[in-house]
Amino acid sequence: MTPSSSIAAPGAAVPGHEAHDDHGHHPSYLTDGTTVKSWLLTVDHKRIGIMYMAWVLLFFLVGGIFALLIRIELLTPGPTIMDAMTYNRVFTLHGIVMIFLFMIPAIPAIFGNFMLPLMLGAKDVAFPRLNLLSLYVYLAGAGFALWGMLNGGLDTGWTFYTPYSAHTTTTVAPVLFGAFIIGFSSILTGMNFIVTAHTMRAPGITWFKMPLMVWALYATSCIQVLATPVIGLLLLLVTAENLFSLGMFDVARGGDPVLFQHLFWFYSHPAVYIMVLPAFGVMSEVVSTFSRKNIFGYRAVAYSSVGIAFVGFFAWGHHMFVSGQSTFNAGVFGVLSMLVGVFTAIKVFNWVGTVYKGAVEFSTPFAYFCGFLFFTVFGGMTGIAVATVSLDVAWHDTYFVVAHFHFIMVGATIMAFLAALHYWFPKMFGKMYHEGWGLVSAALIILGFNATFIPQFLVGNAGMPRRYYEYPERFQALNVASTAGASLLAFGFIIIAIYLTYALIYGERVDNPWNSKGYEWLTMSPPPTHNFIGPQPTYPEEPHFYVDPKKAEGEVSDV
Repeated sequence: MTPSSSIAAPGAAVPGHEAHDDHGHHPSYLTDGTTVKSWLLTVDHKRIGIMYMAWVLLFFLVGGIFALLIRIELLTPGPTIMDAMTYNRVFTLHGIVMIFLFMIPAIPAIFGNFMLPLMLGAKDVAFPRLNLLSLYVYLAGAGFALWGMLNGGLDTGWTFYTPYSAHTTTTVAPVLFGAFIIGFSSILTGMNFIVTAHTMRAPGITWFKMPLMVWALYATSCIQVLATPVIGLLLLLVTAENLFSLGMFDVARGGDPVLFQHLFWFYSHPAVYIMVLPAFGVMSEVVSTFSRKNIFGYRAVAYSSVGIAFVGFFAWGHHMFVSGQSTFNAGVFGVLSMLVGVFTAIKVFNWVGTVYKGAVEFSTPFAYFCGFLFFTVFGGMTGIAVATVSLDVAWHDTYFVVAHFHFIMVGATIMAFLAALHYWFPKMFGKMYHEGWGLVSAALIILGFNATFIPQFLVGNAGMPRRYYEYPERFQALNVASTAGASLLAFGFIIIAIYLTYALIYGERVDNPWNSKGYEWLTMSPPPTHNFIGPQPTYPEEPHFYVDPKKAEGEVSDV
């Protein structure tokens, strides 16, 4: 059988796409200026994406170390390696680092920055200097937060709930101010992506010919721009409450601590989709490429991204079923929360439809797609369960909620992050990693994640509360199993770090190892500084337009 790669990609020969140069005649963005200054002051969206990657991975390492410390402490019912206050600080810092410094920026800031202009046929984002500013604002906020962590720490949990956060003796203000600054980075990135999608599309790329990754980033950006100011102002209020005792959330002074919860979750529930919507976009790209089929139900998948972004603003109250809201309100929030599951199910069924009868290539990115599908479905079903008021009242603040959050948010986001990293690694660096080790690490991470959090569903259902330093002995076996799973998970990440570092130095030079028809692959790998050589390209076909070799005109089987 003649390989499908022998079929020319529609649009591959149009102006601007002919410059797949392997011999250095057109320098890539990596070699066009090699000084430290050329990187630190760059306005190239690709270099900014790479710098985001370096910092986000560093914070992921920090957050992962905190997670391992938590699991080691919970090996035994009593004290293991730290005292109670240290434990409170560690789980708080774990949450802050992983959510604000890793999961929210991971896919949009790295792969969104790198791929969005390439997918739209643009030379850069709409506001390149603001794009660079967003990186330094992110680092400034991270600096404030980490300084506060190292100088007294914070023991409130990542939700900063009042009235405790207003009265704790730990260092609250720098961490809250750091999170406030990071919010500006999120707003700048979102604004840039929205304007780029509206104004920078190449000729031929209509709204319904945009790659689904762009649709996901667009919906995410709308949430970032609309919701982030709410959390920013709230964090300033809590900082002032802590420093000056204003009484905004203090009942003794006429304040209302439940008001804090409303404002916090009005942002933080949509923030869940800031993390997971880009993950959905990545998976739409991966499943199409490795099934060798155009996406099934393109418009349904695109509209469902917008639907999730819209409904996400009206579901915050399901975090507050035990806060004293009325039965009617609780019922409404429960129904709206389940509506998110409808939009997510649209995506899942369309992805499965894409795989059905596809010529599936089980490469490392597709392995992570399979893990993502499991975590999304399993975590989504537990989400429907905790959106049911009677069940949530029983599970509220137990490890069941911890496990649900990690399955649907951390599991799905990390699966998509690793799928994106492996799928676009050749695009970003022009090098190929060892596929065998990629599959081994994927298996370890998927198994390790299940082994870590399935015991937490069980121990939570048995009644173990979250955030507790000590627990009854009857919960120890499941906690030991969870810690063993976390160790397996860490081992899988170590393997990834080793073979990707090796690939950067010694990897085989490649251009498009997946034979992908995605728009971003229609230029050389790694891309040149301005993305394309020659005139702006045109795009006569849809993204991921795969042709069945048996049906291609003039193609004859040689079997």
